[in-house]
Amino acid sequence: MSDLLVEQDGPVLQVTFNRPQAHNALTFAMYEGVHDACEKADADPDIRVLVLRGAGGKSFVSGTDIAQFDGFDGAAGVAYEERMTRILRRLEDTAVPTVAAVDGYCVGGGLALAATCDLRIATRAARFGVPIARTLGNCLSVDTTALLVAHLGRSRAMDMLLRARLFDADEVHAAGFVTQLVDDSAALDAALAETVATLASHAPLSMWATKQTLTRLRRAGLPDADDIVARVYGSADFATAVAAFARKERATWTGE
Repeated sequence: MSDLLVEQDGPVLQVTFNRPQAHNALTFAMYEGVHDACEKADADPDIRVLVLRGAGGKSFVSGTDIAQFDGFDGAAGVAYEERMTRILRRLEDTAVPTVAAVDGYCVGGGLALAATCDLRIATRAARFGVPIARTLGNCLSVDTTALLVAHLGRSRAMDMLLRARLFDADEVHAAGFVTQLVDDSAALDAALAETVATLASHAPLSMWATKQTLTRLRRAGLPDADDIVARVYGSADFATAVAAFARKERATWTGE
């Protein structure tokens, strides 16, 4: 069975991250599949909404599969973050409204994907964060960081990244990040069906104009930060943390 399911149901194109045995951790091929789904959504006038969700009920996406980082150095880190920015911007630029249906862990690259969507519906079991300061010791691109700041505010984004803690669904709902909070997976399905029906009935160009305007405002004036990314991904800390993660050991940080 495919790690990424792309299925059309009437006006809705649904992308399902389908690696529940790995908490839906994403391979590079799965990221590219998201890109291709966005292309499909924009090429078919019958598609009016794009939905992202995870299989298995325990994770939306738990982040990037750590095996993808084997042998990384600073240049590879810059290339990886450029890839992430390209995928996220393609999702952000999709002409139709995008909805993330979140149940369980929404972490790292998963949080970035959910943040890029226009709307987020989540269950109370959902957990959100980027715990890289205690796991791999890598960093986010300036574009992804700006995305989190735009949604959560500077203080919450700083708290999330520095303390590497997972926010519960009530916290991110109060912050406005989750647009609708429901009790369980059955309620999630019902809320998602209602939301996509509403979006599919609205004027496509009105919604496109809103998306484009807000996207251009968010991206205005972002600085280049490749030097930051190269230093972190090229560090001994990152290399040893990737190896330690594979051995199920806790990394020891040196700052080098």
